[in-house]
Amino acid sequence: MYSESDLQTAVDARVLTPEAAAAFRSHIASVRAAPGADEEHFRLITGFNDIFVSIAAVILLVAVAWIGESIYKALAGAFVAASAWFLAEYFTRKRRMALPSIVLMLAFAGGVAATMIGFLVEHGEAMLGNDPGETVGALLIGGIALVTAGATWLHWRRFMVPITVAAGTAALAATAVALILSLTGVPRDSQTLVMALVLVAGLGVFALAMWWDRSDRVRQTRRSDVAFWLHLLAAPMIAHPIFFLLGVTQGDDISSVAAVMVIGIYIAFGLVALAIDRRALLVSALAYVLFALTQLFQTFGAVELNVALTAFVIGSALLLLSAFWQNARAVVVGMLPAHLADQLPATISPQPAS
Repeated sequence: MYSESDLQTAVDARVLTPEAAAAFRSHIASVRAAPGADEEHFRLITGFNDIFVSIAAVILLVAVAWIGESIYKALAGAFVAASAWFLAEYFTRKRRMALPSIVLMLAFAGGVAATMIGFLVEHGEAMLGNDPGETVGALLIGGIALVTAGATWLHWRRFMVPITVAAGTAALAATAVALILSLTGVPRDSQTLVMALVLVAGLGVFALAMWWDRSDRVRQTRRSDVAFWLHLLAAPMIAHPIFFLLGVTQGDDISSVAAVMVIGIYIAFGLVALAIDRRALLVSALAYVLFALTQLFQTFGAVELNVALTAFVIGSALLLLSAFWQNARAVVVGMLPAHLADQLPATISPQPAS
């Protein structure tokens, strides 16, 4: 149970030669009958000890947050951030444990934000009054997000946990959205504008994810793991606003036309997922297409079995797509211009150096 990052680390430490690592990747790809770049590996756990340490860390962080809040509200987040950094020095920097590193990184970022929120809870009314206004509120949110982004950058420089880049990017996106809302003076209940801004931010995150992917087309380094988390962040930021603007999330029923559009968009997402060899878009939009297909079956009279039929159709389609992912991807990538296809993740395993 070793990731591509582990193999690259072994090569950098001269434990393995580059030729031996490449031969190992080719062997695993041939055994699995799939190119190594197409497996979309990311390391979450290496053993049950990861889960054990993560549970213990969460218990400890909850305890220090409770103690900090009993003293002063802002100290809850500060204690969590400090404790998470301290624990990461051992479990991330020395032990290189995957799941605990993710938990501790998220706790650190959340702790930094919670520290500022706790301070505002204690002193916000005295400093800003009962109603600071829409503009001031948006600026405060943007400021909190910006400071959190800076803290995650420091965490990345120290520990280089792949999810850190996604967390920092999310904070920067929140900063940008909040600042634009503060400048436009649009009320916070204007969901259409908010969703439009989130969609634009999601497309930006997607572009950043593709930049990381392009830097490691055969997915052998930590950069591929960073791209994975960025794609996981971008997917809901793209999918949810699109379906919100179609009215899918605003009521219990949608029209047949809207349902067909949802399915069409999901197919488009599938083509993009095949081209870039990332499945996050398909997973993120799954709930919406399930809902839309259920509505279609209900419209055409299959009321009693609409949920079962929907699950059967979508489940079968996704399993078939997974089984023939390589073939389908070869067709999609083959239809793209050569200069664009050359920027996408490789579809073949790297060969051992001669």
